[in-house]
Amino acid sequence: MSSPTNIGNVTPSRAHFSEALALKSGGVLPAYDLVYETYGSLNAAKTNAILVCHALSGSHHVAGTYGDDPKSRGWWDNLVGPGKPLDTDKFFVIGVNNLGGCYGSTGPMSINPATGKPWGSQFPFVTVEDWVDSQARLADLLGIDSFAAVLGGSLGGMQALAWTLRHPERVRHGMVIAAAPKLSAENIAFNEVARQAILTDPEFFGGDYYEHGVVPVRGLRLARMIGHITYLSDDAMNDKFGRRLRHGEHRYHFDVEFEIESYLRYQGDKFATFFDANTYLLTTKALDYFDPALAYDGNLNAALAAARARFFIASFSTDWRFSPARSRELMFSLLHNGRHVTYAELDSSAGHDSFLLDDAHYHAALRAYFANIEV
Repeated sequence: MSSPTNIGNVTPSRAHFSEALALKSGGVLPAYDLVYETYGSLNAAKTNAILVCHALSGSHHVAGTYGDDPKSRGWWDNLVGPGKPLDTDKFFVIGVNNLGGCYGSTGPMSINPATGKPWGSQFPFVTVEDWVDSQARLADLLGIDSFAAVLGGSLGGMQALAWTLRHPERVRHGMVIAAAPKLSAENIAFNEVARQAILTDPEFFGGDYYEHGVVPVRGLRLARMIGHITYLSDDAMNDKFGRRLRHGEHRYHFDVEFEIESYLRYQGDKFATFFDANTYLLTTKALDYFDPALAYDGNLNAALAAARARFFIASFSTDWRFSPARSRELMFSLLHNGRHVTYAELDSSAGHDSFLLDDAHYHAALRAYFANIEV
């Protein structure tokens, strides 16, 4: 095994699709672009491709950096690269920005060809299944008949699961990490509060804020703060911040006093500078709508009968947003259908964000699984 090294500088690619895409919502995209990045080399048989699906605020930029800016390092760079668990000396790895995104793929910020203006509020609802179908067209363009694996964490894990159901013949391994077969009522509730923060911002303008030259900053900040609380565990918050005071004493005002307040405001402010509010709304709705069992009267066993892949499923002990119980629910339904499932339930103090971190046991489990994928 080679020593792990970083991928280095990377450059995104853009694919244009002129064929209309019919969406699950009933809407239609007359044409669309997908921005993507690749790492490693596609082998002659085109059997070593792995698709990495991103979570809510993620993008196609999975690994490597842009130019010499270390702050531009990809969101899963600790996992992907030469000698890393997802070894690009063996695999050809693809990251794609989802439709409706704000990192270059067609989304609300893009120009609507019918109006010559940004889509804004007119951009149609997109679902996890729509993302999968658009990515399948990208695979066709790249000449990839089947993926060695489709991998994702959180919302990305739901996409990986959807791939195994929507295109079962095109996925040999489905890798579903820190995810669930559908959102709980509590998760939908958190998403709705975050959406209301955006929808009620005076500068949202019904989703057409681009035309007014403004951004619903207050709503985005609050949405991110709400979301960020759910990504961390109580232990992680206590270890990192506790009840530490910013100024060492109570000052009896509504400005920042506790370090946790400072952290949340910082995360919210940063998020509002680069993420699009309409994309946030669409993506959280796609999360809410995902439910493969809905078409089977809630019977998950029946919903998963179409899958043909082998599966790797991982959960984390302190992830209360996508708890281990939800991963076990998925595992048991897959086993009911005779699927081969490797399941890892990992101890971690970091909460939902654990799937992004460089935990030794977690990465060892991933490395072992990838090592056994034949290409």
